[in-house]
Amino acid sequence: MNLTEFQNITPLANISSVLKHGILSYTQAARLQHDSIALQEVQDKRDAKQVPGGLRLHEYANVYFHARNPMMSRRRNEASSLCVLRISTDILKISGAVITDQNAASKYVRFSSPDRLRFMDLEYVFAANWKHPENQIEEWRHSSAKCAEALIPHRIPPEYLIGAYVVDAAAQTRLEEIGFGLPIVIDADIFFH
Repeated sequence: MNLTEFQNITPLANISSVLKHGILSYTQAARLQHDSIALQEVQDKRDAKQVPGGLRLHEYANVYFHARNPMMSRRRNEASSLCVLRISTDILKISGAVITDQNAASKYVRFSSPDRLRFMDLEYVFAANWKHPENQIEEWRHSSAKCAEALIPHRIPPEYLIGAYVVDAAAQTRLEEIGFGLPIVIDADIFFH
């Protein structure tokens, strides 16, 4: 399986800012007015995390390998006000880029340089379902792996955006009205619809 893009779950209300500033680290985004879908308990863990040999976790702009993950599942009822930004894999060429094999806030996360991507089990990360009713530990592992991330120091410039996914035609119209000129694909499945 080849990785063709990274993805970022973004409120439509933030798109104008993203088009201007790019995808920002938590620290940089805190300086701007924006809507947040972040879960506070997760942000508390991320705030305490240091990337080995790198920055504090909140100093990285983070994007998912696949946005159809537990975070999106929790936000499925907000799908009409969200989009999933598509980001070029060229972000891995940005100095200081890091990849994770699971949610970066996890106690068991492995931080790696982008050249280690070839060792990741992308089929596991992109699996449609992470539920394992017969094995709770495996379900926890898989749930975290579904949230594997790319971490880019400080920000991902807007020129790395390559498109967006939306849940329906109404969300597509809203995104177009905001001025998003890149390709927009309606894909309800990413949003669990």
